[in-house]
Amino acid sequence: MTNFIFAEPSHQFSFRDIVAGLGVALMLIPGSMAYAELAGLSSHHGLYAAAAAPIAAALCASSPYLQTGPVTITALLTLGALLPLAEPGTVEFASLAALLAVVCGLVRIGVGLMKAGWVSYLMSRAVMTGFVSAAAILIVCSQLPSALGVNVSEGGVLRRALFALTDPGSWEILALILTAASVIVIVGGRAMHPLVPGVLVAALGGLLFSIVSGYEGSTVGEIPVGLPPLSIDLPWSSLPALFLPGAVIAVVGFADSASIARVFANEDRQRWNPSREFLSQGMANVAAGLAGGLPVGGSFARSSVNRLSGARSRWSGLVAGFAVLAFLPFTEVLAPLPRAVLSGIVIAAVWPLFRVKELARLWAMSGPQAVVGWGTFGLTLALAPRVEQAVVLGVVMATAAHMWRELSPGVETRIEGEELHFEPKGVLWFGSAPALEDALLSSLAEKPDVQRIIVHCDGLGRIDLTAAQGIARIAEQAKVAGLKMEIRGVPEHAYRVLEAVGLEPM
Repeated sequence: MTNFIFAEPSHQFSFRDIVAGLGVALMLIPGSMAYAELAGLSSHHGLYAAAAAPIAAALCASSPYLQTGPVTITALLTLGALLPLAEPGTVEFASLAALLAVVCGLVRIGVGLMKAGWVSYLMSRAVMTGFVSAAAILIVCSQLPSALGVNVSEGGVLRRALFALTDPGSWEILALILTAASVIVIVGGRAMHPLVPGVLVAALGGLLFSIVSGYEGSTVGEIPVGLPPLSIDLPWSSLPALFLPGAVIAVVGFADSASIARVFANEDRQRWNPSREFLSQGMANVAAGLAGGLPVGGSFARSSVNRLSGARSRWSGLVAGFAVLAFLPFTEVLAPLPRAVLSGIVIAAVWPLFRVKELARLWAMSGPQAVVGWGTFGLTLALAPRVEQAVVLGVVMATAAHMWRELSPGVETRIEGEELHFEPKGVLWFGSAPALEDALLSSLAEKPDVQRIIVHCDGLGRIDLTAAQGIARIAEQAKVAGLKMEIRGVPEHAYRVLEAVGLEPM
């Protein structure tokens, strides 16, 4: 038998952490600006979150590699949550985004303090696959007007994208070229090697082109210079409207962070503490909110670069945050950056989120799970921009599918002489107890010459009180009918509950 030894991750600061952190910061600066625009905010709010979040997260992170900051999924969820409450780009919208980050952070801190990090494992894979795939479509659609240089201010995400696509006369060729070039550079660089800074190259190339050519299309424009304005003066009266979206972002956003940390921990055979990571990510979101940013999460691309650059401890995130902080007084140099380049960065970032093959495979693996996955996919598109509602409904569908499956326990029967051997499988609970009784009585009706019933419980994972009472009723009915009944292979944990209802398991 192979023994796997898992070591504790190192927390000692090293020179490699400085190199890795600076490399991450170079990706984080243009990326955070792009994701802020996706969320309906001015780009500098992304920079504020990019500075504050990694610093706060590094203080108690469990993973030495996980890099925190604005990401696509949380940006889309932020946009969906706030659109019914305020106009994107306004001061009110920015204040609500900051409060949403605080709410998300407090939820995660609460989960971490209760050591309930196991909730990160409860998000159904089918729900996540359906949601993320549909979210990728919505994110690309949200970037199409900017990518095509079309000014569309009314309608939802899909409607604006359709308007932009169907009006080629208003397309700006330079914007389209800049977007396409950015996507090619980022995706191509990623294909060559994860350390190729495609995002940085695309941003610098777009900035240089804009300055040299005098680009007259839509640009980032004036960016406030200086440190983020730390403040608790937030619209707290809107807290009730933001609690559900904040909780959804807390769980959904952490699912990706947990996946990243688990993968790296398994590869390095290091221990990883999800409860502690919940606490770390919670602190990062609170810090991002108080700094005037937006909800944040873990980035697979930046975390991979951090790891491949030689990071040895969580302090590389601290370096990345301070590097962004040091850049804030010089943000005016980014004013000429074309928005089409930011759109290209976002589109390239969601490229891996299209999981069409995985959705298609669900039908071959499990019909109910396929319904859950595709149902969540359809709901996410239909309910846009309120995509957090689709996540909640997806979880409800996944729970219903699980309960429906558990209502009918698997049962195997065989006849040996005058004995009916009855072997239920799975979990026996109050919901499946009636199905168990019906299955046994149906078997007896088909085999009237049976003299003995033997119930094998080896394949049962759990037996609750109601199910035990159902087995007791079967035993009573068998006794009245002149049949003998034995219960064999009872799991140790089920002995007490069966004895409590008057049965004598063997």
